[in-house]
Amino acid sequence: MTTRTTSLDRRTVLVGSGALTALGTMGAAMAQEPKAKARSQAKQPSLPGGKRVSQAVAEFITGFDLAKVPAPAIDRARMVFIDTVGVMLAGSHEESAHLVNAMVKAEGSAPRASIVQESLRASPQLAALANGVAAHAMDYDFTYMRAQAAAALIPAILPVAETTKATPAEIVAAFIIGAEVVARFVRIGQDTPIFDHWHSVGMVGVLGAAAACARLMKVPADRIPHVMGIAGSLASGFTANFATMTKPLHCGNAARNAVLAAALGGSGYTANPAAFEGRNGYFTAFGRGVEVSVDGFTDFGKRYDLVSGRYRFKPYPCGGLTHTSIEAALDLRKQVGGRLDAIKSIHCGVSRAAGQRASSAWPANTEQAKFSVGYLVPYSLVHGAPRIAAFTEKALQDARVKALQPKVTAAVDPDLGRGGNDSPAKITITMISGETYEVRKDFATGSVKLPMSQAQLEDKFYDCAALVMDKARAAKILAILNALPSRTSFADFWPLFGKA
Repeated sequence: MTTRTTSLDRRTVLVGSGALTALGTMGAAMAQEPKAKARSQAKQPSLPGGKRVSQAVAEFITGFDLAKVPAPAIDRARMVFIDTVGVMLAGSHEESAHLVNAMVKAEGSAPRASIVQESLRASPQLAALANGVAAHAMDYDFTYMRAQAAAALIPAILPVAETTKATPAEIVAAFIIGAEVVARFVRIGQDTPIFDHWHSVGMVGVLGAAAACARLMKVPADRIPHVMGIAGSLASGFTANFATMTKPLHCGNAARNAVLAAALGGSGYTANPAAFEGRNGYFTAFGRGVEVSVDGFTDFGKRYDLVSGRYRFKPYPCGGLTHTSIEAALDLRKQVGGRLDAIKSIHCGVSRAAGQRASSAWPANTEQAKFSVGYLVPYSLVHGAPRIAAFTEKALQDARVKALQPKVTAAVDPDLGRGGNDSPAKITITMISGETYEVRKDFATGSVKLPMSQAQLEDKFYDCAALVMDKARAAKILAILNALPSRTSFADFWPLFGKA
């Protein structure tokens, strides 16, 4: 097998600190003319009978009946709770969570709701903020529809559920409602530039989380359009802050804003009921005139994206677009064996989406390590799968991994497509002898094509929980979550979730 020769007319190799954005930049430039045309021709989207999007959401929230939900959707919700609570436990150990908790403590809010693995209690809004940061701190959380669009749901749901004394069935119902609302907004913009450069959890996660909170707070149907309008105005978070502590802050902020929107909207605070499809509304502001369809808001209760949509549980605590590169490297590790010193070069071909996020540079810190194929691929070749221990300051000092990094190049490969939740990767290793090895991975573990089993998910949960508690306590939490939604009470969860 021969190594492919790269050429600037097909792909651009970027080595150093920059992301692999050449084709993305080219695509953006080429898209300017169609976008400009779309601005002048776009029509305001509408639902049958002139119904507003916020009204359709309100009817779904208030009319939702968990008894009519198909069993696979309920089971998926249970698995997401296991996964999310697990990564929250692990994330509470991160510096970004500690800093936010210190701020929350300084605020001195009413101690009404639990914060993950903290004796500190806070207002529902600030507890949602802290829990949201912990949930996303390790980039280990559930991927849904568009990246971690649903990451803010459980961090927002938990403090509201605790303060309203919600039952497990009510908690699961709120989550499914939120997930389905998230899915509709993602479907609107999935194949358009609406969410380009915006972080999905801040853009649509806040909307789903607000819907979930409105259900738990029992907000009347006529007030829910105001809840959703407020949440729409609070949508935010751009991707320039990826690989920094601000990325998990997007999740915490979305969770907090969801609680805020539901509380204010339910109390009589007003917003425009046509805040989404109306002139100068959400779709216009973020879509910049790109025409969208709101047909997805007509199939609530008929289609469950929690089952049929894109989803993935992450086996590695780092950017999901790098997971195919990691698994290609793991396959190559078996072929190369212990001959790492005999490697001449390692070339990573990635999808366009991965190229816009991933770097081939040596990371300056653990946040950057989560998005660096220049670190993740060498680490995988040396140590195997990058688990939690791979993202520590000690791991970044590993001499064997550092020695391989200068041999890594990376490029957007047009043959691998645009990429998304399943982002193909192709890695070629060339030995000093001239021998080459190449592996292409189209799907990573945890994807729809290669789903994680219940046993794998529980192993991940215990691995996460081990950072902050003994296995006996972790087993009690897992047993509670595995029994969702049939348990009669969630009261025994809160002392375990917080820190006595």
